[in-house]
Amino acid sequence: MAEEGNAPGSVVWQDLTVPEADALRGFYARVAGWTFAEVDMGGYFDFAAQAADGRTVAGICHARGVNAGVPPQWLLYIQVEDVAGRATACRELGGRVLHGPRRMGGRVFCVIQDPAGAVAALIGPEGKGDDHGD
Repeated sequence: MAEEGNAPGSVVWQDLTVPEADALRGFYARVAGWTFAEVDMGGYFDFAAQAADGRTVAGICHARGVNAGVPPQWLLYIQVEDVAGRATACRELGGRVLHGPRRMGGRVFCVIQDPAGAVAALIGPEGKGDDHGD
């Protein structure tokens, strides 16, 4: 996940959640030139995609457990100060909250859909926010 200290409004991460993440590793290894590190999810592994210089640049995740409701598409994460408040604003402005808000490590995030149908995630800084919501 992206480093702390990103300004609100910054795109700080991207990942793909699909039913069979294992099957896509080879695809993105050949197409994007990524290598992968396994991320233990307690019973299965998700994958951290790494660029040629070794930087972790994205994630490929299984749509299992807490990620079962995450849409199967590349998802970008936007840094916000108050995930629950921004989720409320999303609804008030005609959007939908598709997943969360919920905790992910020490952070809170949710997946939103804007009025045009596009999907993104909102993520709060370490230790901030709550996991109340949908």
